[in-house]
Order: sequence, then structure tokens, then C-alpha cells
Amino acid sequence: MFILTTIQDLIQIAPQEFEKPSAQALKDAINTKYSDRIIQNIGLGICLYDLLDTSEGLIGHGTGLVNVDVEFRLVVFRPFRGEILQGRIKFATEEGITIDMNFTSEVFVPAQNLPENTTFDRGEGTFIWTDSGNELFFDKGEPVLFRVEQEEWIDQKPTVVKKDENGDVIEERGTSWRVIGSMNQSGLGPMLWWGIGKQEEEEEGEEEGGEEMEE
Repeated sequence: MFILTTIQDLIQIAPQEFEKPSAQALKDAINTKYSDRIIQNIGLGICLYDLLDTSEGLIGHGTGLVNVDVEFRLVVFRPFRGEILQGRIKFATEEGITIDMNFTSEVFVPAQNLPENTTFDRGEGTFIWTDSGNELFFDKGEPVLFRVEQEEWIDQKPTVVKKDENGDVIEERGTSWRVIGSMNQSGLGPMLWWGIGKQEEEEEGEEEGGEEMEE
């Protein structure tokens, strides 16, 4: 699910960061630039892992910024095809289900990748799987297991600039990458269907009960 990738880049440190130790200032600048950012053909940047090499800092003419050539390793989210991951249902439309994984919501399960005999209820805004006469719901917020099928790279359109009521500029830009998943195999979908979440809740309840008895 997570990989380490080596990157070489010119990192700039602003004057207000000079009070920090140089290594910490570099780490903060790298995290600001790469954390929670999609890196083309690499994946979603999570955080800096370590610094490998740095050059002497050079002050830019007229800017006061210190420019440093840095080689570092970055933790990146890029799951492989066939990997089973866990998330929560964020919302659903007729096209499919968007899954949240706490650090990203760039996971989409198309309607055709749900179990056979699954329909979308517009009133409830949820998918319902009918199995042997029983209705099973893909409820919002439910923990789910899904299988990674592919990653999708999307050509980025120019930023759409709008203004809110106060005249402040709003920049709107869609994602350039997302994970396409499926939940149409046995064991996938809401974890409660398979008793996974229920078992964990029971175990937690037993532990809490045991602690109370000891007291």
C-alpha cells in the first residue's frame, strides 16, 4: 500500500523559517510541498521519510529565499492491483461509491464493480444488494473491504478561478489520480456482512467487561 520513492528537488526556505535548525526547516518545507499532493506517475505523497543529501544553501537574488538542492525519500500511497484495503463509505451516487481512508478519499468503486443484483436507492442515496431475498445495505460511514483493480490518471484541466461572496478567490481543481476498486467478491463490502466488525466489537466489549470486574 505504501512505498518509498527517492526524489531530487530544489527546496526553498523562507526567511521566517531561519530560526529553525536547517534540517528541520528543510523537512517542514518538503512536507509542505509534497504531503497530501498527487505526484504524477508516482502516487499520493504522505510524508517525508528521510533526507539523503543536501547542498549548500544559496540565497536567491531579491527574494531572501534560501535555495537548497535536496535528495530525499518520501512515503507514497500507491497500492498494487489485487491488494485488499479497508476504508469507510463516504458517499454514493448512481455511478458508484467513494471510499474514505482517513488520509485520502481518492478511491472509487464503480457501480459495475459491486455484487450482482445491486441497485441504487435514490431516496436513501445508497446501494442495496439483494441476496437470497435479503437486502444488504452499503450504508454511509460503514467500514468496508475493497480490492484494488487499477489506478486512473486523469488529464488535469486548468484551474477554475471563482470568487465567493466576499470577493475572495476560490480555486477549483479536480483530482488527477484515483484508485479504482471493486466489492463484488465474497468477503468484500461492508465488514459487518461477514461478521468482521461485529467480532472486533465483541472482543472490545469483553476486554472492557474484564477490566470492570477486576476493579
